[in-house]
Amino acid sequence: MAQTAVSSVRLDVRIHLIERKPLHEGKHVDFVAKRYRRADGTEVEREVVEHPGSVAVLAYDEEFAYLVAQPREAVEEDELLEIPAGTLDVEGESELECAQRELAEEAELRAESWSLLHVIYPSPGFLTEKVTIFEATGLSPATGERDDDEEIEIVRLPLAEIEQALPEIRDATTVIALLRLKERLQG
Repeated sequence: MAQTAVSSVRLDVRIHLIERKPLHEGKHVDFVAKRYRRADGTEVEREVVEHPGSVAVLAYDEEFAYLVAQPREAVEEDELLEIPAGTLDVEGESELECAQRELAEEAELRAESWSLLHVIYPSPGFLTEKVTIFEATGLSPATGERDDDEEIEIVRLPLAEIEQALPEIRDATTVIALLRLKERLQG
């Protein structure tokens, strides 16, 4: 296996999409076959799940990080613990506006201060989803309208217990956000 130093990776080289064939149009995602040409001229075909993107919110104050526990049927979890998150599925809504809406809907909070924490691709081998993780502070109560099928329990995780909680958290976005928060708190 070839190894390349991060500092020597060329960021100006792009893979070029040659062809896109729809396989199935879903309610939230589309399945497509795509043909690409790599920088060296080779061509590859991939089946890809096209996703509009999503946001996640690491909301915390001096005592707690605010998480939610909710059923995630796709992974057969009754109460998956995660930071508030949602899909960019409202026409014309920015990532920040989506994050603000999701924080109000899921955690019943609003934040005075917002900043970009990290951007990730959760499964780049076949999924186009980009997750933009925001940090939200200066919290106060808010109300939002949850989807009819959402069953959400708000969980206040004491900041002092983040390290002990991490081994039990299986949502990758939440793990990344909490590790970044832990790093910040340790200075």
